[in-house]
Amino acid sequence: MAKPTDSDLTNRFLYHAGPASRNVKHGRVSDLCLALAKELRDIMPEGRNAALALTYLEEVRMRANAALACDSPAGE
Repeated sequence: MAKPTDSDLTNRFLYHAGPASRNVKHGRVSDLCLALAKELRDIMPEGRNAALALTYLEEVRMRANAALACDSPAGE
């Protein structure tokens, strides 16, 4: 499996529009995950475990954004 490009990682890890009140936090989560994804991509050899690491990082991003969306107090 080929290493993902910056464009692939950007699509996977950058935030797609949502509620204005949480955009900054969602964006921060995405920025942190994207930065880590690029670092990991650059240091890991290609293979199944590298692919899984990036897949699980996508899940981390999703769960963090779900926590912001679902578990934040109303109006925050």
